[in-house]
Amino acid sequence: MSMISSLAALAAASALSGQPAPAQERPETLARLMACRSLADNAARLICFDTAAGALDTAERQGEVVILDQAGVAETRRQLFGFGIASMPRLFGMDGGAEINAIETTLESAAIVGEGRWVFRLADGSVWRQIDYEPVRFQNRPGQPVRVGKAAMGSFLLTVGSSRAVRVRRQ
Repeated sequence: MSMISSLAALAAASALSGQPAPAQERPETLARLMACRSLADNAARLICFDTAAGALDTAERQGEVVILDQAGVAETRRQLFGFGIASMPRLFGMDGGAEINAIETTLESAAIVGEGRWVFRLADGSVWRQIDYEPVRFQNRPGQPVRVGKAAMGSFLLTVGSSRAVRVRRQ
């Protein structure tokens, strides 16, 4: 990875929060790269940047550091919708980003499981299990539009097409 692309990746990482993270919160490889800016001697600064950029590139290739741009953050937030995860403000920027209240996708499959409850597999890869006992009638065909939205007390409501909303939990 060239120094320019390393710096572009770092700019993308900084975009997560809109501002650079304090040095003590940065991964060591990123902190070393940022420290290079303080060197006054041009040759020493270039050597420092080249060395630190190489270390950051290696860390990224080995999975020790993950760099996401805003689109990657938005997709990650969408994929985590419905899971009860502790707050991860550093992953989504210091303000946590825009809250997701619903997702829309399509039905991949649905089947009745124990106790007459449905399990819905959606095209985005998520799996949702019915937690109420109300009967639900819908067109059980792949490709039907599905909407899952937040409901009261940490539950979610799923609708397939124009069906009645079903209270569900992410599996």
